[in-house]
Amino acid sequence: MIYLELFLTFLKIGALTFGGGYAMLPLIAEDVAAHGWMELSELIDFIAVSESTPGPFAINAATYVGAHTAGVFGSVCATAGVVLPSFTIILIVAKFIEAFRESKLVKGAMMGLKPAVIGLISAAVISIGKTVFFPHGVIAEVFSDPVFYVSLAIFAMAVVFSFVKPLKKLSPIIVILIAAGLGIGAGYALNL
Repeated sequence: MIYLELFLTFLKIGALTFGGGYAMLPLIAEDVAAHGWMELSELIDFIAVSESTPGPFAINAATYVGAHTAGVFGSVCATAGVVLPSFTIILIVAKFIEAFRESKLVKGAMMGLKPAVIGLISAAVISIGKTVFFPHGVIAEVFSDPVFYVSLAIFAMAVVFSFVKPLKKLSPIIVILIAAGLGIGAGYALNL
């Protein structure tokens, strides 16, 4: 039954991933592809959309995959699955916060988890970057596809807006809107 499969898949993702939605990306991409629920390119398009919609990324991803796969009830099952582990853990931590606060075991676990989360997010960035910038291979994109150069320019603009001090104050929403506008303009110019 697809509803149970969605629930259990996203329950596993929610239970085994630390560090938030972006750390979940490799697991989401792997499981969605393994089940044949959608193509990686479809998932990447959704990631772009989810960045411009309110709400936590993991919940948006689960809801979208569930709705795409099995309609409204599928989205409810996938969302419940991804939320349940975090909700349960937060309830337990809230109950025993004082005992956890000074635990060397917990401090050590956090020390180990932080670099692992950065590694998972980095792997997701590389995987998605390859699909966005080089969907047909490096040689094909760099030498023949003008979309590659447009994508690279928009990426560079977003990085500059994120790190250059006077521009850093721009809201991420403004950066997303500028990038969308540039993409639309480039799409019309290139007749996409």
